[in-house]
Formats: sequence, C-alpha cells, structure tokens
Amino acid sequence: MKNVGTLKKSFVGIAAAFTALSLASCSSAGNTSSGDEVSLTKVKMMTDVAFLPKHAPFFSALEQGFFKQEGIDLEILPGTGSNNTVVAVDTGKVDFGWADFGVTVLNQGKGVEVKQIALVQGTSAYATVTTAKSGIKTWEDLKGKTVATEGGGAMTAMWPLAMERIGFKEGDVKVVHAASEAKIPGLLAGQWDANLALFVSDAPVLVGQGEEPTVLKWSELGISLYGNGIIAADDTIKNDPELTKAFTRAVTQGFLWACANQDLAAKDLSKHVSGFDDAVVQTALEGQCSLVWTDENEAQGYGTMSDEGVDKTIAIAAEFLGLENADGLKAADVYTNELVEPIQKDTVVRSPQE
Repeated sequence: MKNVGTLKKSFVGIAAAFTALSLASCSSAGNTSSGDEVSLTKVKMMTDVAFLPKHAPFFSALEQGFFKQEGIDLEILPGTGSNNTVVAVDTGKVDFGWADFGVTVLNQGKGVEVKQIALVQGTSAYATVTTAKSGIKTWEDLKGKTVATEGGGAMTAMWPLAMERIGFKEGDVKVVHAASEAKIPGLLAGQWDANLALFVSDAPVLVGQGEEPTVLKWSELGISLYGNGIIAADDTIKNDPELTKAFTRAVTQGFLWACANQDLAAKDLSKHVSGFDDAVVQTALEGQCSLVWTDENEAQGYGTMSDEGVDKTIAIAAEFLGLENADGLKAADVYTNELVEPIQKDTVVRSPQE
C-alpha cells in the first residue's frame, strides 16, 4: 500500500491546477487546410470541481480538436462545487458549465435562469465506496458498520432513501460527518468503514493508494437519477443558439470518442493535469464512461433527457433536498433537448485529428 504522501501528491496536483491549468487548456486559433486563418469564438466552460481524472474526456475533446472543429476556442476552468458552477453560468462569469443535475434543479427552484442542455452522465455516480479488505462486498454487509459523509450534501439527505431500499431501519448503519478531504484518509485509517461518495472521484484515489476499491452503486438500489450535464444560461440559449448547439456537439462527440479511446484520452489529460498515476486515470475513465449509456438514451440518443427523468429528479429534490417552489417547477423549466444532436449508440465517432 502506498503511503499518505501519494495521496497528498494527488491533492497537490489539484491545487496546481487552480493556478495554471486554465491557461494551458486554451486551444489556439488554427488554420484551414488551405492556410487561411480561422476565426474562433472564445468560450469559457467551468467543471463541477477542481480538475480530476474524471474530467479527462473534456480535455481529450479539446486536444482532439472537437471544439476547434466547431469554431470554438475553449478555456476550461476548474470549479469549486456544482452550486458555484451554476451561479457562475447564471451570472455570466462563464458561458457553459458541467454541473450535477440535482444541484441545478435546486438552483432553478430559487429562480436561477439556467437549463440543462446536454446530459453527459446518463445516471449519477452516487455510491458507497470502501476497500476490498474491509470485507464489505454487498449492501447487506453494511449492517452494523459506520459510513462517513459530508454534512449537508445531497447524498447525506438521500441516505434514508438508500437505507429504505436496502431494507435497513434507522440505527442499522452509523453515519458520521467528515470534511471532503478527510473522508479517504479516515477510511484508510480505519476511522470508519465506508464513504458515501461519487465513485468516479473516490475509487481512483483509492487505486492511487494501492487499494482495491469496492463500489456499491446507488443505481443498484433503484436510485437512478440523472448525473452531471452541460448547463447554459437562458440568455445564452436565446441569444446564441448556434454557438450553444456547436458547443454541445463538441462535448457529446468528444466525450464518446474519449470513452472509446481511453488510453489516448488519458494521454490527452496528462498534457493539462499532472500528479495522477496511469492506473488512477484509467479507473476514473472506466467509471466515468460506465455512466454514459442508459436504457433511456439508448432509445433517444446520447445527450438527451426526458420529462419523466426530470420529473423524477424534481420529486426527489422536493422530498429530500429541500427544493423550493417544487410545485411551480416544470420539466420545461429545467431542460431542453433542442440544442443537442442525439448520438446513437452504434455511431462511430471519429477524432478531427484522424
């Protein structure tokens, strides 16, 4: 098992990303094959949190030229939580954001004027994460154990629903609150048995520590909500629909290309984000890409959403997350499919670099 220094190395890489990587992520204006200069539109996109291996598909889409192909000079900025990303898009600090669907809905209930315009994660990455040596292999193994979660987070609020789905009663699992940065060190130190976490984030860190992660996905309990998607301000959608369509094309095509070419996507990430071992990046990519396809978008096309799926999120947010104005929030207020070109599962996406 690697020591805590390796874990710190990952967080150092994240901190460095805040100061330098947004500049490194800019693509430069290129030329056409005839040598004529191409005029690119400068666009800013903010991720949900600080740059992590799970963001590899975005950097790969940038490196492979998907954005440049659409006439976009993209700058990727690190986020500090989906809530702040939603606010940054609403206030015009950035043009587009990558944010948790549920968090977007909560902000829309408060009157924030943004919409989800392309669903990147067909289902959420909510999970209970631990190590193989914990002995926890199934949901039933959690009985009598202690799990750590971040106070006030969505997963904390929804844990009673997960307990109900498992068939547990109150007290069967002890819940303790821990800061985000303390959850994995505490797990490795044996302070608790498992974490409530996004497995695309925590499982790769455990791999970096030489641990084999065990992931119990909430979707296995039937808690299958939309994950992260691309958001845009209502004004952007209204005033620049062609740019918005071009951006969603670049994202959805680039994301699927990265998932089909994970080794190359990992190399693309390394040009912008350092400090992560190959195995860590590969674990993150495998997890991220496992969230892409669902029964719904296999039928409708990648990137799309539905009234039914949105209504489910609104209902969960109202019951567990304190959604304001739940009765007045309709699916049409939350999302639109008009700006995304659905991609069928059997489509072969080719890189503009090929």
